[in-house]
Amino acid sequence: MTNRPVAIVTGASRGIGKAIAIELASLGYNLVVNHFDFTAEGEPDESFACQTQREIDELGAQCEVLRADVSSAKDRNRLVDLAKNKFDRCDMLVNNAGVAPSKRMDILEATEESFDRVVGINLKGPYFLTQQVANWMIEQKKQHPERLFRIVNTGSISAYTSSPARGEYCISKAGVTMMTKLYADRLAEYNIGVFEISPGIIATDMTSAVKGKYDKLIAGGLTPTKRWGRPEDVAKAVGAIAEGRLDFSTGQVINVDGGFHLRRL
Repeated sequence: MTNRPVAIVTGASRGIGKAIAIELASLGYNLVVNHFDFTAEGEPDESFACQTQREIDELGAQCEVLRADVSSAKDRNRLVDLAKNKFDRCDMLVNNAGVAPSKRMDILEATEESFDRVVGINLKGPYFLTQQVANWMIEQKKQHPERLFRIVNTGSISAYTSSPARGEYCISKAGVTMMTKLYADRLAEYNIGVFEISPGIIATDMTSAVKGKYDKLIAGGLTPTKRWGRPEDVAKAVGAIAEGRLDFSTGQVINVDGGFHLRRL
């Protein structure tokens, strides 16, 4: 049990999720870090999550780590149960876990298997994890009306940017945008803020395979700010939400994209 606020961050062993978890730890949060990593050989990999846990511990925060697939109801239950059993509270949920298609395929050829995998992890999982945690937050609010609760979803510029070679990813992120609106509307009466962070081109493992392509596009002016985004850029936006600086802006989409969303002539 703890008097420190607690955040659940999914997909937090590396990349954007790790940066968010570390930012929250630096702001005084204890963490439940979720991951679902595999080695190159397809075996479960705990190394990145353990490193994240060590870095959070060094900041003086408590950190529990759980390997769990957010697309699985059983695993979502395990994740929430861990937060309940270890901390007896959850003040913030960050739905960050996400995957790209295992193989980019033209929308005319893409498979149902890939669609189900991407949408299951990127949209179905966050949708129902939010449902579960939101109901718990409502219970906590009744017992502790002074506490503030917030939910953040990691979206993407792909929610409105056509990429026909990864249609399932675009559709999943477009769904996250509507999911944010729905929960922001539904939870406003309980003063639970719901937000979407919309990252642009961020330097992570997911984007490393297309680094050369985006290096040229960024240099050519794809984004007004001519650099790659960093996981820390996204984390700072989540930190502002965690600090309560946007509590009257529920439902807001915060673009962290170097200005990509601007329409320019």
